[in-house]
Amino acid sequence: MTPALKVSHVSKSFGAVQALANASFEALPGQIHAVCGENGAGKSTLLGILMGVIEPDAGEIALQGQVRSIRDPAEAQSLGIGLVSQELSIAPHLSVYDNIWLGYRAVPLLHRRKYLAARAKEVMEAIGLNSISLTDRAGSLSIGEQQLLEIARMLIRNVEVLLLDEPTATLSDHEIELVFAALKRLRDQGKTIVLITHRLGEVLETCDRVTVMRNGADVWSSPTSEVDRPLLVRHMLGRPLDELYPEGETGSACQPGLIVESLSVQGHVSGLSFAAPKGHITGIAGQIGSGAFMALRAIAGLRYDATGAASSWGRDFRLGSVPAALKANVRFVSEDRAAEGVFLKLKASENLYATQLDTVVERGLIASSRVHEHADALAGMVAFDTARLDARCQDLSGGNQQKIAIARSVVPGEACVLIMNEPTRGVDVGARADIYQTLRRLCDVGYTIVMATTDMEELIGLSDVIVTMYRGRKVNQYSRGEVSRDRILMDITHSAG
Repeated sequence: MTPALKVSHVSKSFGAVQALANASFEALPGQIHAVCGENGAGKSTLLGILMGVIEPDAGEIALQGQVRSIRDPAEAQSLGIGLVSQELSIAPHLSVYDNIWLGYRAVPLLHRRKYLAARAKEVMEAIGLNSISLTDRAGSLSIGEQQLLEIARMLIRNVEVLLLDEPTATLSDHEIELVFAALKRLRDQGKTIVLITHRLGEVLETCDRVTVMRNGADVWSSPTSEVDRPLLVRHMLGRPLDELYPEGETGSACQPGLIVESLSVQGHVSGLSFAAPKGHITGIAGQIGSGAFMALRAIAGLRYDATGAASSWGRDFRLGSVPAALKANVRFVSEDRAAEGVFLKLKASENLYATQLDTVVERGLIASSRVHEHADALAGMVAFDTARLDARCQDLSGGNQQKIAIARSVVPGEACVLIMNEPTRGVDVGARADIYQTLRRLCDVGYTIVMATTDMEELIGLSDVIVTMYRGRKVNQYSRGEVSRDRILMDITHSAG
């Protein structure tokens, strides 16, 4: 069978940095083909070349057996290649109909609206959006439905090769199911789908073939039917990895590091109570909109309308107050590291002392000797390469940015309550392994960690205690080893009867 897309010996350098080095792979019609690799493996550069945003230094690209030169995104689309990026480009105040046709150069100035509406509806039905009206405002759709709308926009342009960059990074489990159901329908219609993802479960459960990239080159490719998780991880990291998740706590819980009683946030959380044990990781499970994320923001003092009671290490602290939470040694790591986690334009070292200025100040001035000492200590705690402390955070990978966000919340010599929303969102598997090890080490020195995650595998693999939520309320609580994935899904979708 002739490949729908064939990349042959493509290379690209940016100055002294070799982003792609003789990379090759091919994707067949009627297949979902995953491309995996750590941050910096060359995946984004490859997508840029395929879309005509980046010009390769060497190599060639063939579509349906014909070698093509792709000079810009418009030409890529005219050749049948479309990209749905991780960041949505929906115009929220326009209708679904307008979003589908927006920017399509083939639409004439005097167009036939009836024909275009019929064509748009046809595409919507092809990806399972039958219940959505073309007149609905795009901003009223769920994030998952907006992601499908992005795909519909590409299909209306007669795309045959669909590139998707981390399409499920911000979606709930239900929304992920919608997206993959649509992709499977497109695969069955003969479309070629190239999926960039860090979620290995998606690769093994949904994709037909996987290619692993490392250091700018393709290093391995295989049908997913012949792959298991340890094999895939080993090829991605270039070294054996016996277990992605470090051994957790299975014994009886010790004293609570955090107690939350009757926590409520109007419209989001209602009467939530739980105890998080010292030295353990407590995972809060719930779909997007369940109130899990909002509950943790409230505990950290970021919702001023929060009511209820909370105590850390036996000391009560006031909800709805960031200073009160900090005084109680409760620290928060946001799911949005770019907006709330790190200062992107500051150096990594500057980020590390920005929240703990008292540790680096002498006589009212910042002491460089203390800065280096403090930064080195925190970097070591989160497995961050100290040689990169002078790099600006905007130039770091997502995994390294997340390590800095976590390190900012660590207080050397003290045990804290660490609150985290989506601790590894947009982080590659190698950095995930480092972060998981870091969290377990923090538990070993007495930290209490409470996290909310929509990644079911992460939730089960990392949590010692799991609290399930549905529509703002607690459903159940389980200890490690007591609960299955199916049981959790029943709780968070309220399908237990």
